[in-house]
Amino acid sequence: MSRLIVISNRVSAPTAEQPTAQGGLAVALTAALREADGIWFGWSGATGETGELAFKTYDGVTSATIDLPEQDVEEYYDGYANRTLWPLFHYRLGLTEFERDFQGGYERVNRLFADVISPHVEPDDLVWVHDYHMIPLGWLLRQQGLRNRLGFFLHIPWPPTRLLTALPEHRRLVEALFAYDVVGFQTAEWLETFHDYVVREMGGSIGPDDLVTVGGRTIRAIACPIGIDAKEFIASATSAEATRTHDRMVDSIDGRRLIVGVDRLDYSKGLEERFNGYQRFLETRPDARNKVSMLQVAPPSRASVQSYVDIRAALDAASGRINGAHAEIDWVPLRYVNRGLPRSVLAGVYRAAKIGLVTPLRDGMNLVAKEFVAAQDPEDPGVLILSRFAGAAAQLDRALLINPYSPDEMADAIEQALAMSREERIARWRPMFENVRQEDVIWWRKRFTAVLAAVALHEAEA
Repeated sequence: MSRLIVISNRVSAPTAEQPTAQGGLAVALTAALREADGIWFGWSGATGETGELAFKTYDGVTSATIDLPEQDVEEYYDGYANRTLWPLFHYRLGLTEFERDFQGGYERVNRLFADVISPHVEPDDLVWVHDYHMIPLGWLLRQQGLRNRLGFFLHIPWPPTRLLTALPEHRRLVEALFAYDVVGFQTAEWLETFHDYVVREMGGSIGPDDLVTVGGRTIRAIACPIGIDAKEFIASATSAEATRTHDRMVDSIDGRRLIVGVDRLDYSKGLEERFNGYQRFLETRPDARNKVSMLQVAPPSRASVQSYVDIRAALDAASGRINGAHAEIDWVPLRYVNRGLPRSVLAGVYRAAKIGLVTPLRDGMNLVAKEFVAAQDPEDPGVLILSRFAGAAAQLDRALLINPYSPDEMADAIEQALAMSREERIARWRPMFENVRQEDVIWWRKRFTAVLAAVALHEAEA
């Protein structure tokens, strides 16, 4: 059996300090690594002089991490990954920063990973690289002489051709993807935008069986939507801690109906627009104002990037403005929490909510939407209001799909959800629940690795 080699920016394998894998992706990958006696490589998250890889094995899973110098973190991670590629791939050209030093740091760190990882890869290993931080890595590993089957999965959207061409040396970045044998995208839409670039900018062709050809190189490019650890999350929704949280939330809203949003603090999540939509609802439905309560959980991230500092300041101001204008002495319309919550607590919050408000401006998938669906009471489920610009909208199409830029559309959807009958709520929820349960994170991992393992050896060596 081939080993599985996973490479990503950060490593979430279990350790003695954190014995439980954090998040569905970690659960899926650690299970595969345990089965295949594999290794998970990545950055330690620490700054310092780059030394040897630090190997750790815990509960049958081996991880290997390396520190990065502060300049590399600034240019590769804070710079090219999060100030160039992240905003550009999320359609935010106005926030995208084009600095030559950023690109140099990005390529330098990817080369470092190739240098330190390649000696540990055995000829029959399957190598699976993850996300926008590591796009050039496959090409650099080929330069090291690796002839293994190489796969790459992009967890974020792929931008339209006209937007991507704003990136200096955009073709060089895309050409690097043709070092892989299989390239995965979250949705058919992102796959189609990749096809469009290949045809328009590279003169390539799209063939049958997911084949994409440029020059003498053919790869498989597939849509393979990631899921959650559905079995675990469904069980956690009725755990003791989730039940306590559910009861606490119900008591705290005092007969009102709860609207919940849970997002990392990021401009792509549409939080300002969500607050505007909720404010429009309060302004235009005065009779409903004291009958609802909204909880927004938004743990901060990337605090060293100015655009994230700006979004936090904007949301602080917006939440104060909404509560100042609409609160009563016994009611606060918006509770805004700037810290993360344990998954079992979130499951209880989701189960207590009558509405899940998931309204990103652009999202590769959005697993909060799937968690909300998984946590619902089958006899009395809440309603998911979902941005049509989230990757999850392709699977969760029985949600109330909205344009998050329109505060009136969001307000209308909140009103519709609050008035929806139990029968309609169940009819909408049930097929979404079945999709979440069947196409979970384990299904995603097995589907991608099966396609990668099926690559003929002569293709991998081409």
